[in-house]
Order: sequence, then structure tokens, then C-alpha cells
Amino acid sequence: MMATTHDDLAIAAADVVLRGDLHVPHEATGVVVFAHGSGSSRRSPRNRGVATYLQEQGLGTLLFDLLTAEEEHADAYSGRYRFDIAFLAQRLLGVTDWLTEYRGTPASVGYFGASTGAAAALVAAAEIPDAVAAVVSRGGRPDLAGTALGRVRAPTLLIVGGDDPTVLGLNESALRELRCEKELIVIPGATHLFEEPGTLDAVARYAAQWFVRHLPGRNQSDKRFVQ
Repeated sequence: MMATTHDDLAIAAADVVLRGDLHVPHEATGVVVFAHGSGSSRRSPRNRGVATYLQEQGLGTLLFDLLTAEEEHADAYSGRYRFDIAFLAQRLLGVTDWLTEYRGTPASVGYFGASTGAAAALVAAAEIPDAVAAVVSRGGRPDLAGTALGRVRAPTLLIVGGDDPTVLGLNESALRELRCEKELIVIPGATHLFEEPGTLDAVARYAAQWFVRHLPGRNQSDKRFVQ
């Protein structure tokens, strides 16, 4: 498979067109789709940092805007969309459908969700259990996925900062609701945005290991990722 890099793609998802950046390294066996948190976008420096690391490990990435420009403007004033998890999950499902039809991309899909985007990723994964191979949440709100948590079948990794006690408690509760292969990793010294030195690097390493382990064609004997 040839390497693919497309920035500012037009993604037809249901009745809207969203913008996205797709990077698929040569011989990638899967693509990780990023769902950003409230008030963010595909340009999130934290998600882009993780995506770059995943690309270096031979994984494709798709970062996209969950909202159109008009919706982002409305949400900035009203907060109308940011906690509408069902709405965000439908957007993610539409983008996943688009991705599976896009020429030159591997069939295996994983989800990486941050903040409210993690809840949307889990709801979407519950809707298409045969299509999503793995889910990783960074500082996420999996509790907002509600009853969908019990229907998730994709192996799910929850990553939380050790100095983010409220979100850590919510993730511990959500972990008990999940009925799939699951793990909670706490990054010592990290707050909600993982701004402390080395903490986001740790997130990227754990995420890469999870996706390498669970995306078809990859296993723990693949030594490309840096320990």
C-alpha cells in the first residue's frame, strides 16, 4: 500500500461536509480516527502530537472537525453541540463510513477520543462493533456514553492524569460498566490537558501499544514502537 497524505480533505458525512487530515504510512494495517473534545478541532496540538507518534509506528491517522464552521461558531456562544454525545457519535459514524470507502486506506479502524470526544467514540463503537477494532480515551468522559458502555465490544484503554481526580473517578466508574477487554492507565503528575513535561509522550506510547496490539495484522511482537 502506498503512503497517503491528504490535508484539508472534504469528508461527506451524512448531510454535511467536514474537513479532515488523513495520513496513512506505507504498509499501514489500520487507521486511527480522532474525536476531539468540546471547544477543540482537528488542529488540537495534543491530538496532533499523538497522531504524529502513531504515524511513526506505522499507523494511519484521520483527524477531522466534528462540527462545520457554522456549527463551531454557534457552539462557541451557546454550547449547543459540545455535550450532545448522540449527535457527535453520529458524525463519527458518518466519517467512519466515508473512510471505509476511501481508496487506498486499510480496512481496520480504531478510535482515539479526548474529553467529550471519548464518549462519542464509545457510543459509535457500540453501534458498529464489527467495524471498530480498538478505542483509546485520553482524559475522556466515558461516563457520558451512558448505557452504551455495556455494549462496547472493542478493547478499550482509558488514560487519565493522576492529578485530575474528578475525571479519574468518572473513568473508574465507567471502567466497571465496560464489558469488553479494558484497562485504565493513570499517568502520574498529569493534569487534565497533559501539559506537564513528558505526560503527553506517555499517552502517545500507551495509545500506540494498544492499537498495535489490537488492530488486525499487528501484535505485541511488532517492535516498531519505542518503549
